Amino acid sequence: VSAHRKMTLRLCSPLAAWIFILLIPGLSEGGKLLVVPMIGSHWLSMKEVIQKLAERGHEVVVLKPQVSWHTGETEKHAYTVKTYPVSTKFEELDDAFRLYAATHLKGLPFPLYAYSLYNISTYLFESFYSQCRELFDSMETLQYLNQSGFDAVLTDPLFMCGATVANYLSLPFVFLMRGLPCNLHFEAAQSPSPLSYVPRTFSFNSDHMTFFQRVENTLIALLELFYCHGYYRAAKQLSSEVLQRDVTPLDLLNSASISIMRFDFVFEYPRPVMPNMVFIGGMNCARKKPLPKVCCFSQVTFSKAMLLHGLWTFGALDFVDLISEYWYFFTPWTEMCVDNFCVRSP
Repeated sequence: VSAHRKMTLRLCSPLAAWIFILLIPGLSEGGKLLVVPMIGSHWLSMKEVIQKLAERGHEVVVLKPQVSWHTGETEKHAYTVKTYPVSTKFEELDDAFRLYAATHLKGLPFPLYAYSLYNISTYLFESFYSQCRELFDSMETLQYLNQSGFDAVLTDPLFMCGATVANYLSLPFVFLMRGLPCNLHFEAAQSPSPLSYVPRTFSFNSDHMTFFQRVENTLIALLELFYCHGYYRAAKQLSSEVLQRDVTPLDLLNSASISIMRFDFVFEYPRPVMPNMVFIGGMNCARKKPLPKVCCFSQVTFSKAMLLHGLWTFGALDFVDLISEYWYFFTPWTEMCVDNFCVRSP
């Protein structure tokens, strides 16, 4: 009996201690989280996560520019929104994305198409970097960030602004993302990417490649070194100025505590991944609307359909205006019904 009592006390004492600690005011409170989202459709996915975090007792502050797509709040939410002033106008963002869309739709031959796409993508990235620069030009915003006592940062790192903010504040940070250009999300986590069986983006190869496909895969990997430098040139310059040291995109990314990946590992080709990469499946644009009719998409390529979805969910264009402007691109459709909108061929 005595041994049994000793065993019971030995098991109950740590449990009682933990319950006591949790009941102490301050120690059982939720954390304070700074969220630096990417505007557009990426925000629609992140919003569901931070709403749940706020409902569970965490203090969540969303930092966003005064001019942005899809981050206007039309419904009740449990988190706080902090805005910073920017000189960019909605019309300028719309024009940049219209130009980006028009470049996709030109149908140029391969060398010209790749060069045009590189130029417009660099221009679009720099348009968003200018907003991030204005964040660090706002002394009121920087004072607020430094005095708020945040515990961590949650961000989508596509445009590197959130990663720069986290490094500036010396806070642990978590990524919630679909991926980054040039395989940076795997490279930053130090995940191996063997070119012999891990196909590069836009190669359209499988993980079972012929010799010439492997050569093509290697050439694409070399080409990524060039065009990713252009994509992130402005981000590298800004972050170096803010952090007062020379940094690269990998320097900004490789300190992430956890990378939450918005796709399913089993749907990807086999590849090595690091333990801090968590695959949560397709949490993409959680806003839903019923389709009134069944439409046939068989005559339109997947890339065109995804471009249409991106144009609309990014918020750059009103849906009906979008279809009217780019109808020639979708001429195989006599009637198109998407997300409760119906447009007939003129």
